[in-house]
Amino acid sequence: MLPAVFQNSHRIHDYLTQGLIEFGGTFEFKGPWFCDMDMLVTSDPANIHHVLSKNFSNYPKGPEFQKIFEILGDGIVNTDHELWEFHRRTTLSFLSHVKFHKLLETSVWRKVEKGLFPVLDYFSEHGMDFDLQDIFQRFAFDNICNLVLDYDPSSLCNDLPCIPSQKSLDDAMEALFHRHVLPDSIWKLQKWLGIGKEKKLIQAWKAFDEFIYPRIPIEEEERKDDNLNLLKTFRKAYEEKINGFLSTNSRDFLRDTSLTLMLAGRDTTSTCLTWLFWLIATNPVAEFKIREEIETKLKLKENKKWRFFNVKESQKLVYLHGALCESLRLYPPLAVERKSPIRSDILPSGHYVHENTKVMFSFYSVGRMETVWGKDCLEFKPERWISEHGGIKHEPSYKFPAFNAGPRTCLGKETSFIQMKMVAASILYHYHIQLVKGHLVLPRDSVIVQAKYGLRVKLSRRNV
Repeated sequence: MLPAVFQNSHRIHDYLTQGLIEFGGTFEFKGPWFCDMDMLVTSDPANIHHVLSKNFSNYPKGPEFQKIFEILGDGIVNTDHELWEFHRRTTLSFLSHVKFHKLLETSVWRKVEKGLFPVLDYFSEHGMDFDLQDIFQRFAFDNICNLVLDYDPSSLCNDLPCIPSQKSLDDAMEALFHRHVLPDSIWKLQKWLGIGKEKKLIQAWKAFDEFIYPRIPIEEEERKDDNLNLLKTFRKAYEEKINGFLSTNSRDFLRDTSLTLMLAGRDTTSTCLTWLFWLIATNPVAEFKIREEIETKLKLKENKKWRFFNVKESQKLVYLHGALCESLRLYPPLAVERKSPIRSDILPSGHYVHENTKVMFSFYSVGRMETVWGKDCLEFKPERWISEHGGIKHEPSYKFPAFNAGPRTCLGKETSFIQMKMVAASILYHYHIQLVKGHLVLPRDSVIVQAKYGLRVKLSRRNV
């Protein structure tokens, strides 16, 4: 099967989807005997539920996963058991802090006012086309750095400066995806020789270290700072709970934690917003309904003036929430997940998996399966997420795995929706977006489903 993979490497997510549809949601991939590439590929919600929820303890991240994602060190994505539970508890304590929502509101609206609006106004006034995906990535990067490192790199400004660590995130994710699908021997050889995708990953690793380490404050500085701070929360928890438990010191541990959160915080929101604006630009009725909801639910028609809204008010934007869910269903930021059992198992699909068998989930394919979402699965329909009573209809995570599923469901899910609603509402109220004709919009062959060539658009200011 390997030649077919190389032949379709430029469209690997859609190629996997075709195979999964043909084989009823699960198939066994066979590679050359000497490459150790055999794996079970599935998009069956029953299998996802079994592995990520019901039989969770049998499918840890394990050393193979940690080897692929070595760049993340002891971050939450890479860890199991006690260390993973520590990460989860500490992150939850920060997100549930009484001051967190106010901190989030302040951070997002400041970046909208000081960064997003000036840049979009500049492009609109000069009639220039630009890459909207790049704008979203810069916005999300600045915001997550502010929340995690208490530092704003100001990558979103009129001259759009090149920040090596921000651009390196894409190179790192593409290299990590190739580690998933290539034989270990090939990417390890590339790493040893310093060539190909591995060369970019080495360069990205250096850029991350040079960006993060200088911004990890020393303990004396933290004690003087009374503001809510994620790194301060983790350092305190580290010293109380796991000091001496890890081989890494607190500084390295905080670097790993910061990088993991930066990846998650930038890519989830920026990827979803990119595909949302592409989808609504090709569905003008949905764009009209979202704008109508923003003006009505936030009472902008009455006041005839834009205003920033709070977290509680964002919950009123039900149709926008449905549109975001559709974007996440069709283009989930995390395209694939990989697991291996520590004991032999039988999946609900009837497939037998031996100990250490590689099981790959295609989250991208789940949203494109008629057996899961119906014959209209490829259509953009925010209405499918709205209940008869006008509220948000919830779907089980194994059917809608955009934020993963089971105990490892993304802790920042609510935070992501809040931020995305604030950004999307701000843009849709002030601007009309037009796609640049002839610009190709395709998913990137990466762990993160970004637009391969960006999303080039033109803006025109609305009369509001």
